[in-house]
Amino acid sequence: MIIEDIKEILGAKIIVGEEWQDREVHTACGADMMSDVLAFMKDQSVLLTGLCNLQVIRTAEMMDIVCIVFVRGKEPDESMIEMAKEKGIAILSTGHRMFSACGLLYEKGLRGGPTYRE
Repeated sequence: MIIEDIKEILGAKIIVGEEWQDREVHTACGADMMSDVLAFMKDQSVLLTGLCNLQVIRTAEMMDIVCIVFVRGKEPDESMIEMAKEKGIAILSTGHRMFSACGLLYEKGLRGGPTYRE
């Protein structure tokens, strides 16, 4: 799946990264706790989150996340937009709640990483 597909599936708007719409996304994760993202994400992923602060961009950079989708209509402030541009991370915003957004992407074939085992 590519970022453009995610945009279409979620009816999202692109805030940063219009030029990166053809980037491939291999997996997805829905999380508001960045510690979960650090523990479970892989590279070339999309992160769906309702947490809207600079820490999300920093975490995405560390984990080689190529796209962040803010759910529930949340939008980043200017400092987040600038950091995402610098780091090459696409940002989208959708009105869907996280559960619905993850479900729509799953329905279209995008999966998460391996199942968590204790």
